[in-house]
Amino acid sequence: MRRVIIAPEAAEPIGPYPHAVQVERWLFLSGIGPRVPGTGEIPGIVRDAEGRIVDYDFEAQCRATFANVEAILRAAGARWDDVVDVTAFLTNLERDFAAFNRIYAEYLGHVQACRTTVEVRRLPTPIAIELKCIAYVGER
Repeated sequence: MRRVIIAPEAAEPIGPYPHAVQVERWLFLSGIGPRVPGTGEIPGIVRDAEGRIVDYDFEAQCRATFANVEAILRAAGARWDDVVDVTAFLTNLERDFAAFNRIYAEYLGHVQACRTTVEVRRLPTPIAIELKCIAYVGER
């Protein structure tokens, strides 16, 4: 069984791909960041008078990203407890890693999923975080 998941309550993908694909009991989420569903706005962005991004509120972006992941899980009939692996992409580990760990613990600390966190130079939109997850939706 292969099923494509589009989550109406999550930010729209920025390319020709779904939010997730379920194969048998495995659920593979595409990478997703903090964009606001329906508007594509990025929370926490601080712009100067010319409209250039000069700073960002990482906590706002992190929480929005987790909200998008949760919406995708829900659309697939899954929950946080089903997550088995997370890959986190941050654009500034030195600045944001402690905040990421704190917020991550609120959502997934009890799950004990595997995790990899890497710093990347940039992401496809001017965001500071993106998550990619794998979940196993077993029998309930």
